[in-house]
Amino acid sequence: MDLQNGNVAENADAPLEERLAHLIENLSSYIEYYHGGSVELVSFDGKVAQVRFGGACEGCPLSLNTLHGWIAGTIHQFFPEIVIEEAPGTAS
Repeated sequence: MDLQNGNVAENADAPLEERLAHLIENLSSYIEYYHGGSVELVSFDGKVAQVRFGGACEGCPLSLNTLHGWIAGTIHQFFPEIVIEEAPGTAS
């Protein structure tokens, strides 16, 4: 996956969940490299994706801004139909 070139899925025929998970993995790599945190896909029901923060993002007061601003915004660029939520029990 190449976010800069807009190539969201290396295989456009891959299932939606697989492409979404791959995008979130790339976002997590960026977060880990620059901020020491992580984000992972916890569940996806075909419409709602729940994610969990880890590392420096866990408990960070800005994690909701990261979730709703940057992560959800990036995902909506590629998958506008998907709703992004923080997984229950992981609220910051």
